[in-house]
Amino acid sequence: MNFIEARKLVYEYIRRDEEENVEGITTALDNVSLSIKQGEFVAVLGHNGSGKSTLAKHLNVLLQAGEGTLWIDGKDAGDKENVWEIRKNTGMVFQNPDNQIIAGVVEEDVAFGPENIGVPTDEIWKRVERSLESVGMTAYREHSPNRLSGGQKQRVAIAGVMAMEPKCIVMDESTAMLDPNGRNEVLEAVMGLNQEKHITVIWITHYMEEVVQADRVYVMDKGKVVMEGTPREIFSQADILKACRLDVPQVTLLAHELRKAGIKVPEGILTRQELVEALCQLY
Repeated sequence: MNFIEARKLVYEYIRRDEEENVEGITTALDNVSLSIKQGEFVAVLGHNGSGKSTLAKHLNVLLQAGEGTLWIDGKDAGDKENVWEIRKNTGMVFQNPDNQIIAGVVEEDVAFGPENIGVPTDEIWKRVERSLESVGMTAYREHSPNRLSGGQKQRVAIAGVMAMEPKCIVMDESTAMLDPNGRNEVLEAVMGLNQEKHITVIWITHYMEEVVQADRVYVMDKGKVVMEGTPREIFSQADILKACRLDVPQVTLLAHELRKAGIKVPEGILTRQELVEALCQLY
């Protein structure tokens, strides 16, 4: 079985008035199905309101679907007895690291998660050491998180999840508040964990440039999965992405426009180097 197996998930947000009468219903997930293997780096793209963050909360069982089935690491997420075990093995990093950093010292914050799940003290500090080293934050272990940059705080949040030694990390728009350099720092740290430790990564974002190196991409719009494939397959369909209110990487859009103008460059160009090489072969 895949690490994550979702079939026809439906989740609705219900608005009620002061007397608990239903005022409206918003379908955030509309028959969403996806499969993710252990060790994959999978990106989930979508405009604001597409349902991608609601999906992320299901992967950590912060929300439970009204309809459909979700299996995580071989466990039924709909069974309350599995919630604790699923959360131990599926860590989540939120958009704002300040929402999950609670200690006044970096190393104490990283130690908080494994301490809560009952890891022995000696093992906790070994994990703290390994996790901080993995994200390049060992030099800051005795610093106050309040004095760190946004990218550094996000690294600390990732280290805190890593110290729990999960099989999967869900990044829910974790770079949305960072500048380009901060986004690159966090992406590189997470990709390193994926490649070196075979940790499954679910990268949820609306920044197209962040998904170029993903193994597979799901595109969501209005609560539905509307596209699925490799980055190259997804970016080859620039017109559909635009219809989903998603930007396309500039180099991919340029290559798309060149093709429309009759210049025979390949579909799904992902990097500047690829475009340069394609043009050099033509001329």
